[in-house]
Amino acid sequence: MRKLSIAVLVTTATFLCSLPLKSIAQINQKYKIGVVDLMLLKRQKLGALTLTKEIGADGVEIDMGGLGKRPTFENALANDSIRTVFLNKAKELNIEMFSLAMTGYYAQSFCGREEYKKSIEDCIKTMQLMNIKIAFLPLGVQCDLKKDPALIDSVVARLKIAGEMAKKAGVIIGIETALSATEEVKLLKEIGSEGIKIYFNFSSPLKEGRDLYKELKILGKKNICMIHCTNKDGVWLQNDPEIDMKKVKATLDKMKWTGWLVIERSRDANKPRDVKGNFGANTAFLKSIFQQ
Repeated sequence: MRKLSIAVLVTTATFLCSLPLKSIAQINQKYKIGVVDLMLLKRQKLGALTLTKEIGADGVEIDMGGLGKRPTFENALANDSIRTVFLNKAKELNIEMFSLAMTGYYAQSFCGREEYKKSIEDCIKTMQLMNIKIAFLPLGVQCDLKKDPALIDSVVARLKIAGEMAKKAGVIIGIETALSATEEVKLLKEIGSEGIKIYFNFSSPLKEGRDLYKELKILGKKNICMIHCTNKDGVWLQNDPEIDMKKVKATLDKMKWTGWLVIERSRDANKPRDVKGNFGANTAFLKSIFQQ
């Protein structure tokens, strides 16, 4: 038994020594810092991976492409050769593609489109091909449950179906709503699927004057799959008086939550198109709080 244990230790040590230093650091991180290709102005572009590396983030959320009135997303990653290039580049740069985003549903109606199943199927298939475990589904302006509670039955019915599709595939769909944490807990209970969780966004409670830290605790560890760890645009996170990031970390630590903190906005209003400057500063700040 002792010889076996030593052999295991030697093998593990050899493996760790073979990894780049950043890989070893990432393995030990409770929190990983990610960015969004759409917000980097590189939607489904290979350059999003290179820029993510330059910014210093651990990974990037890749968009599924435009939706419009089409039955499904304009998804270049459905092409085997293009997808392979992305996967190889991510491996070369040691960058994780940790999520696929269905941002086409910000403007299109998830609760009203007849072809919604096809788009969900295509997203899940792409996730499986890329070994990605979480997808982002915003309910958007046309399925705003806060403004129009009458839509809840339609949303629940569709998310039950999407949730079962996700569960069967071994993945999770993270939804973003305009509801309070208490209302989101109720919504998840009505959906009743392990394949649907909340993709929490700091800006949602902040713009409504709700307590960010209490909202996190109300939702709890098991209901949050990922976090948009930014606020509205205006100032960098380190200069934002609405968020005490050390208190956020203490709250998440106490909840024993781990996962991806994703930088979506919090751009400097004076330099809104300085992609590397804005996202680089926010990445460095979050790493100083969550990865020390």
